[in-house]
Amino acid sequence: MIACIGAGVIGGGWAAYFLARGHDVTAWDPAPDAGDRLRTIVEAARPALNSLGFPDEAWGGLTVAGSLAEAVADAEFVQESAPEDLDLKRRLLADLAALTGPGTIVASSTSGFPMSDMATLAEDPTRLVVGHPFNPPYLIPLVEVVGGSATSPDVVEAAAAFYRRLGKSVIEMDREVPGFVANRLQEALWREALHMVANGEATVEQIDASITEGPGLRWPVHGPCRTFHLAGGEGGMAHMLDHFGPSLLAPWTRLEAPELTPELRNAMVEGTATDRSFGELVAERDRAVIAIRRAVEGTRSANAGRPGPSGRSWSSDEPPAPTR
Repeated sequence: MIACIGAGVIGGGWAAYFLARGHDVTAWDPAPDAGDRLRTIVEAARPALNSLGFPDEAWGGLTVAGSLAEAVADAEFVQESAPEDLDLKRRLLADLAALTGPGTIVASSTSGFPMSDMATLAEDPTRLVVGHPFNPPYLIPLVEVVGGSATSPDVVEAAAAFYRRLGKSVIEMDREVPGFVANRLQEALWREALHMVANGEATVEQIDASITEGPGLRWPVHGPCRTFHLAGGEGGMAHMLDHFGPSLLAPWTRLEAPELTPELRNAMVEGTATDRSFGELVAERDRAVIAIRRAVEGTRSANAGRPGPSGRSWSSDEPPAPTR
């Protein structure tokens, strides 16, 4: 059984994913409406997961517990997805470490805090590890796994293996990096976008189109490094660096975040305003991501029959056997 602690967007997305993979899930969140909110998130994710080959009859059962202790009493794996508040994370992870047995891994969905900073109050921090997903966890394969200074290396390996068995694409990090890998890259792009809007250099619509109609079409197949390798032609990365290296000194990018003035905030809000509901946008995103994943996996399969980055097909009709 898997325990999901936190029933927000991330915690609910994790719960939906674990359920679809055949696991029973017990969830807990202190909010009085947590159960209803969680079931709403799970039901919203169901069509996408059904489409990926996980029919309703294969799903595990969902239980909403009345207390933290009840939620983790029989848990073999705990996924913590509480708000990004360091003091809260410290207290909660210490409680989770105390309430679970020596064979239970406690993974945090934190998007920025190193485990070394979050585990300071735990009597047994050896079982605490970061399992950082990308939103929505039920659809995006990536999970970044990294331990803290007191985490057992065996726990890091076991957590990575657990996620892989469930079909996730895992980056098992060798060291703690503030913000992790994907978030840092995403944040650099985001800061540059904010600068462009703040300086009147581009609109929100133009910025989004520059990615969806440009480099974003290449990234599902090749990441930024391989993309620039191809930009070097037959000479590859070496030619690209030798030819374009001097331009790296050009003052094109500004990695310092701009001041979030009321004007910039309003421009971003107005630029992303739409008459479509949140649910409609989520459904559109999910359909598109599924189509992209299937298209990319089809290309990989045609290329010498190689599996996806998780070691298995993302769009397989047969889900892996659950690990209970």
